[in-house]
Amino acid sequence: MTGASPYEGFRGAGVRLSEEQLPHLRTHRTDLLGDSLPWIHAFDKAHLVMLAECGLLTGPDAAALLGALRAMEAEGIAAARDRAGGGMHSAEHHLIGALGIELGGRINMGRSSGDLIEVARRLTIREHLTALTDAALRLRGTLLDLAAEHAETVLPGYTHGQHAQPTTFGHWALMFERALARDTQRCASLYERLNRSPAGAAIMTGTDFPISRERVAELLGFDAPLANTMDAILSHDLEMEVAAVYATAAATLSRLADDLFLWSTAEFAFVELPDRYCGTSSIMPQKKNPDALEIVKSVAGQALSGLVAVVTAERGPTGFPILERRRSQDLLWATGRELAARLGDLDGILRDLRVHRKAMAEAAGAHWAQVTDVASALVTASGADWRTSHQVVGLFVRRSIERGLTPATTTLAVLDEAACEVQGRPSGLDEAAFRDVMDARAFVARRTLYGGPAPKAVLRERAAAQAELDADRSAAAARTAAHRAAAESLERAVDALIGTRPDA
Repeated sequence: MTGASPYEGFRGAGVRLSEEQLPHLRTHRTDLLGDSLPWIHAFDKAHLVMLAECGLLTGPDAAALLGALRAMEAEGIAAARDRAGGGMHSAEHHLIGALGIELGGRINMGRSSGDLIEVARRLTIREHLTALTDAALRLRGTLLDLAAEHAETVLPGYTHGQHAQPTTFGHWALMFERALARDTQRCASLYERLNRSPAGAAIMTGTDFPISRERVAELLGFDAPLANTMDAILSHDLEMEVAAVYATAAATLSRLADDLFLWSTAEFAFVELPDRYCGTSSIMPQKKNPDALEIVKSVAGQALSGLVAVVTAERGPTGFPILERRRSQDLLWATGRELAARLGDLDGILRDLRVHRKAMAEAAGAHWAQVTDVASALVTASGADWRTSHQVVGLFVRRSIERGLTPATTTLAVLDEAACEVQGRPSGLDEAAFRDVMDARAFVARRTLYGGPAPKAVLRERAAAQAELDADRSAAAARTAAHRAAAESLERAVDALIGTRPDA
């Protein structure tokens, strides 16, 4: 075959198959490769470099092949590969068309569609995971800033949708920073298992050509090759883990968005979102709809559907599920991109969020959330057991509500009445002590325990969280630097081989 001869690819009719495949079954199309296309291209270059270094290609042949791949880059990888056709084998199509089959047909020596797509899959997920981690680190920094700024901003906490106990907006922000810190840890742990190279495993047993799996791994920024060639291609628990990490992170983001969504309603009016993250109505001119938060919440459903799809696709005996994986892969990649983007939205929302401190503070003590400390005070003042004190305060709250009294207007006399009814004696508190335990702000200030909402506790734990964030940022930066160094090493290796051409 000459360079001018057309090449239809190894899947066409006339060799193993006597008929052309039906168009709707052609899944090996370049336009379906999406985010993996640049990584397929990188693997093509790394594989050719390795073949040359191992003596499986001559220097001039390697130079010609790599030079043709560089020509694809000059045109634009996506455009050149789409024009060439052939899906993941678009480089082979291009090289055979440009250089002839005698030379272009050498590129896939010692590899298969199996390791080609698995390398590209892992590198694509690595890119998504890196973007997700970076976005999570930025959002964690914003949450720590809020924790410091609002360490004294009293806020009602809720359980069962009811006022539970007073806390602070800073304590709330630190809670989500801790949840995102665990998401960051999950991403880092996943990365260790992800960053292993399937290259050279071919379709399950590798090859009898004397290749170097280690060299390709090095050029692509992998930590090492996967140790078992069959496992490298035919085990897909890693995708399940990726989907689970995404679903967990998305659930955290959805919960954060739900809080802000609820607090931005007129009934709560605790916060107000920046206008750029909101929409309005075509008929109701007063509307300010929290569109960005709704989109963030929708990602949780997307991530969960991805998890179900990935696990379902992997059913069956070893080596049977192949094409099913294409559908779940699309969901996995879409979710990876979406998560990083929505983390960015939340970061922007929280940085410019308008917090209504007065509304939060007024609500914090308006619905009896502080009375846990009334029960504690009864234990201290009268020596009563906790359960009896708990019952006294429950009756105190009910009697106050029945009489139309609020936490601000109720009296010590009502508490003493309840105490006498339950335990046969008054509460033992004086007026000053009673008012102190009915104060939501004092409730928060007393909780100086490790992890508590008192301002000094929040600031103390914030400092520890900041140190952890700094360490996570350094680790993420080191991983990114390693990826960059590998990419630069690959390009230097290509340059060196192209320089071996007689006409160079």
